[in-house]
Amino acid sequence: MRQTSGRHTIFALSSGQLPSGVAIVRVSGPDTGLVLLQLAGQIPVPRRAALRRLTASDGRVLDTAVVLWFPGPASFTGEDCAEFQCHGGQAVVAALLKELAQIEGCRLAEAGEFSLRAFTNGKVDLTQLEALSDLIGAETETQRALAVAQAGGSQRLLYTRWRADLLRARAYIEADLDFSDEDDVPGSVVGAVIPIVTGLAAEVALHLETAAQAEIIRDGFRVVIAGPPNAGKSSLLNTLANRDVAIVTHIAGTTRDVLDVHLDIFGVKIIVSDTAGLRKTSDIIEQIGIERAHLAMARANLVLVLSEDGPMALEISTPFWLVKSKCDGLEVASSGFDFAISSHSGRGIEALMNAIGEMAQSSVGNYSDGLFVSRARHVALLRGAEKALLRFLALSAESVEFGAEELRIASDALGGITGVIGVEDVLGAIFSTFCIGK
Repeated sequence: MRQTSGRHTIFALSSGQLPSGVAIVRVSGPDTGLVLLQLAGQIPVPRRAALRRLTASDGRVLDTAVVLWFPGPASFTGEDCAEFQCHGGQAVVAALLKELAQIEGCRLAEAGEFSLRAFTNGKVDLTQLEALSDLIGAETETQRALAVAQAGGSQRLLYTRWRADLLRARAYIEADLDFSDEDDVPGSVVGAVIPIVTGLAAEVALHLETAAQAEIIRDGFRVVIAGPPNAGKSSLLNTLANRDVAIVTHIAGTTRDVLDVHLDIFGVKIIVSDTAGLRKTSDIIEQIGIERAHLAMARANLVLVLSEDGPMALEISTPFWLVKSKCDGLEVASSGFDFAISSHSGRGIEALMNAIGEMAQSSVGNYSDGLFVSRARHVALLRGAEKALLRFLALSAESVEFGAEELRIASDALGGITGVIGVEDVLGAIFSTFCIGK
């Protein structure tokens, strides 16, 4: 069971895999000052690095380390915190962790427990913590930039403003119900509340449209290579990956499954998939591969339709480019093709990759403000809020007072995103994605 009590002082290696040049061991909790006294001999000046000799309880010198002291609440967790920046040898870190474990009241932190304490102590909200998790796992520039913007609190400010608008609308209704016997002007509640809810519903709907863009940033822009057997699909995949991912032979039907490689083009994560050659066949295994190829094309953001001869016609709704393959000579591509390439000589490959990168960049749009719906949990709660707002707006003017419950549902959904209310059931799922020491 996850321990969330601040009564224990927790510690963990927070700097990653050993060995390394420097290892950072983080400590947080009420006994952090005592830990510093026992190991370093004194408590340094707050937030100022100090070089100290770390000594075990039996007098052994463990290491010489840079020590930092962050008294709460001005720390990441909101508690007293410290960092030991020691040498990154496995034996050094093991000795330090062992010594910490022997100090009364100290224990090894669980995954994400430092971040959980930061949330519990009001230092950050759930959207910022989820963004921090995304930042740690960022593979591309777009993922990093979006995570940095969201970790800065852009989402929290937006959802907090929306929730404040809903609370104001609910207050109008509650006041009207409480003072219905007063000489208020009939319809005053409708005039005050309807514009608020109408504007908010429109903002939520527009915000939800960013989910598709955020999905591309997080999960990748999907490019599927399709075409008949021996059209050069696997060779193109290997060329783009700059390594032998797929088996290439002159035998038709060599590729039976979908093979993926992950690329970083213009800072966007690109997932390129090689698929089985499209043809009629009696081979059951190959038929399955072709079915998977069609599924991959349906889910793709872009399909590259390769053909060595004339352009191949495909009935798909996914955007596609016709690519003439195996253009090893100087001949001009036949009309009807968008690109002409040669995986052997490299002809046209750079132009094709640049075009893919530009399309991917265009698909993600402007994400610099961080106001993208980047998690499925957020999408579900926002859709619930939107439905509640629309149900409220569907009420007649005479029944607006009875719509207070719908506004409460919408308000609670927004509060669930930031962690204001009703988050107990999602805390475990969120913090389990963090590593020990974070």
